[in-house]
Amino acid sequence: MLIRPRRLRKSPIVRELVAETRLSKDMFIYPYFVVPGSNISHGIDAMPGISHFSVDTLLKDVEKSLKLGINKVLLFGVGEEKSEDASSAYSNKSVVVNAISGLKKEFGDDLYIVTDVCTCAYTTHGHCGILHDDYVQNDATVEVLAKMALSHAEAGADMVAPSDMMDGRILGIREKLDSQGFENTSIMSYSIKFASAYYGPFREAADSAPGKGDRKAYQMDFRNPNETMREAFLDEEEGADILMVKPALAYLDIIHRLKENTNLPVACYNVSGEYSMVKAAANNGWIDEQKVVMENMYAFSRAGANIIITYHARDILEKGWM
Repeated sequence: MLIRPRRLRKSPIVRELVAETRLSKDMFIYPYFVVPGSNISHGIDAMPGISHFSVDTLLKDVEKSLKLGINKVLLFGVGEEKSEDASSAYSNKSVVVNAISGLKKEFGDDLYIVTDVCTCAYTTHGHCGILHDDYVQNDATVEVLAKMALSHAEAGADMVAPSDMMDGRILGIREKLDSQGFENTSIMSYSIKFASAYYGPFREAADSAPGKGDRKAYQMDFRNPNETMREAFLDEEEGADILMVKPALAYLDIIHRLKENTNLPVACYNVSGEYSMVKAAANNGWIDEQKVVMENMYAFSRAGANIIITYHARDILEKGWM
């Protein structure tokens, strides 16, 4: 035989030499759940290894993350006052605003802060927008999201990440930010966010499950790959800087398809259900956690993701898995 592909698999050194897909710590964004109060660091049962933090304990944990090389975080606010109009979402005294201010004061430009922009954790009904006659009102919700994004930008957020899936929200946020002098605040859009069963543990962590009904009238139908591109291209036209696919593991085909059809950076969100399934199986001794986690990370990168939002980031770097 003249051609023997196994030659390039003979040893670890040559395998590393010819590896076609590579990972870097710079690809990871680490999510945090921030709650009101002080001296709070409380583990989330459904997400082993992930906790609720008050701002003071958040600062200490982020310092540990920075020492590991995690310099990008995604903040979720939990535990704010809930109302029909989600007014606490855009309060200039919200826990997310306080967290942004505290983090920027402590770490400055050494830390890149991304904030989730959605109303689900701030409404009495748990939906991602303003509800009327059991239907989420698109345009009224966009107004709230734009005000929420502005409050985060004013506090010092580097990037806002709307996760609501309302039509036109990227344009609404972009115009609001630009009109107030925040034209350099970036937008990472949850462009392709599916109505997925993989979000279960997150809804416990964020106290954001819908009171009734589901989110299929605004989140995407996982049966429709063509529609995903339409959504992504609309966000690109409206001024998004990064396009995201969520969830990640069950949608590698969508990540790849998006990468092939846009020049923007592509992010994927390795969501709570994907994380918790790995943790549960590992805790029962059914899988090798390190090997499964890293296989997943390489799958995301191989599919085309430039950015990986994952709850595994701390373990990967702290335990030297990469």
